[in-house]
Amino acid sequence: MHMINGHDVHRLLDYPGLVAALRDAHRHEMPGSGELFMAEPDSSLAQRGLMTLPAWKKGKMLGVKLITIFPDNPKATPPRPSNQGLYVAFDGVTGAPVLVADGTALTLRKTAADSALGVDLLARADAATLLVVGAGALIPHVIEAIISVRPSIRTVWIWNRTGAKAQRLAAATRIDGVVVEAVDHLEAILPLADVVSSATMATEPLIRGALLKEGCHVDLVGGWQPSMREADDDVIRRATLFTDTRDLCRDCGDFLQPVESGLMTWSDIQADLFELCSGSLPARKFDREITLFKNSGGAHLDLFTAQELLKRIRREMEYS
Repeated sequence: MHMINGHDVHRLLDYPGLVAALRDAHRHEMPGSGELFMAEPDSSLAQRGLMTLPAWKKGKMLGVKLITIFPDNPKATPPRPSNQGLYVAFDGVTGAPVLVADGTALTLRKTAADSALGVDLLARADAATLLVVGAGALIPHVIEAIISVRPSIRTVWIWNRTGAKAQRLAAATRIDGVVVEAVDHLEAILPLADVVSSATMATEPLIRGALLKEGCHVDLVGGWQPSMREADDDVIRRATLFTDTRDLCRDCGDFLQPVESGLMTWSDIQADLFELCSGSLPARKFDREITLFKNSGGAHLDLFTAQELLKRIRREMEYS
């Protein structure tokens, strides 16, 4: 059994290879998957909890991500991550444990690669500018992953409610041939961006559809709960809608709220990654089309990522 720390998860799972692996995995049937949340017993801190995310690809691999959720951790001295965890994988034929990996690193990699696959399938091939909204731990990975599939991008703008965090992140981000800048005014930059990727905890929309340029691709990573939302009604009106999985996006506020208000129906979602990667449904139809991809996540993506990680480990051992 392999024990893989966070450093090695990041080292082994380069984004071009991981995106390609996710693309291939989505050409096949979705694994069985589930989700279970347990709140901290006998506590007034109701937000604390343990989440388990199992998935099973028959005859291949089964695994579970174990994640603790402690929202008060970043306020500690010294600060600690609010989410921490492990991924445990088992052989799909024998049931033997094969892998234990850092769950936080694996989550960062699979989430960024999920968005990058959406960009690769849906964004214009000549996209030159990227606007990222947010400045959390995921954002550097989102930038790296998206540029790995759109090397045409030469300018990256970072906006965050706390401007100082955006400035620190911009100063720390070094990509050959790419200018990375923090920006103060989101509404001034939105009309210039070819790709917009938002990964925030927003409960009120930040992305205004009226400001999006024709041909823009919008990637929404936040808004995973019904009460959360990153894009306004105009984005829904103007964009062709896509997601990673049709079932899991139904709990995401960016789609659920417009459905409940009557602005859209679930059938307005044109395709998910399984349909796009298999070629059963089309992606972008014309250059001026605005596309929206909802990154909903899911245990199956963790499993796909763990499968690729195990493949990379075994390959490295063969050549060592």
